[in-house]
Formats: sequence, C-alpha cells, structure tokens
Amino acid sequence: MKLYIINGPNLNLLGTREKTIYGESGFEPFLNGLKDLYPSVQLEYFQSNSEGALIDKIHAIGFEYDGIILNAGAYTHTSLAIADAIAAVTTPVIEVHISNVHAREPYRHHSYMAKNCKGVISGFGLNSYRLALESFIY
Repeated sequence: MKLYIINGPNLNLLGTREKTIYGESGFEPFLNGLKDLYPSVQLEYFQSNSEGALIDKIHAIGFEYDGIILNAGAYTHTSLAIADAIAAVTTPVIEVHISNVHAREPYRHHSYMAKNCKGVISGFGLNSYRLALESFIY
C-alpha cells in the first residue's frame, strides 16, 4: 500500500507553535513512528506553506497512490482550489486536523474540501494521522 501525507501551512512548526493546541512533538518524529508501526505501508510525506505547491503535489500523486492523508491547515477553510484539486484526482483523500476544529473559532467550522474527501478526522492530536492511515488499511 502506498500512502502520501500532505501537510499545509504552518505545520512545519509543529512542536514549537501554539503547543496547547498542537502539542509538543514535531511531525518528523511522529512520522518515523508511523513508519515503524506500519512497515508494510509505503509512506511518503510532503509539507508546504504554498497553496500552489499543495495543488501541484495532489495533481502529481493523485492517480497513482492508494490514499492521501491531507491536513491543509487554514487552507481547509479558504481554498476552493485545493477542493477542486481533490475532486479532480482518483486517489481517495482523508482530511485530517490535529485539533478539534469545531471547538475552535467559528470560521474553522467549515471545510471547503470535506465534500470531496473520503472522510474527515479531527481532534485526536497527531493520532488523527494514524487513524486516517488505519482507515486505508482496514
């Protein structure tokens, strides 16, 4: 199985930004742990703060992978372009969020991309990614 994790803006700062919301761990150590837990899964990772780069990555991999796990960060609530990119590819996408976006500011309650995704996982910290990964396996 080939899965791709894509992280959007500011997620490169995990472990250093807003620790009460996003936790104290950086993403790379968590990703390495996932790779150790699921050695039979080919797991790749991409992060960008640029909307265009995220769209380009979805286009590049969206026809050849078994799944995409996407945390588009704030673009979740603003980007029709990323939503359209998800709709344009055949690889299923699961939208993930570290925090429970519905317990936060009202503008975070709406996702433009959710309707084009296989599912949405929110509020389980970094384990949101693990849950998404497992949903593709099981």
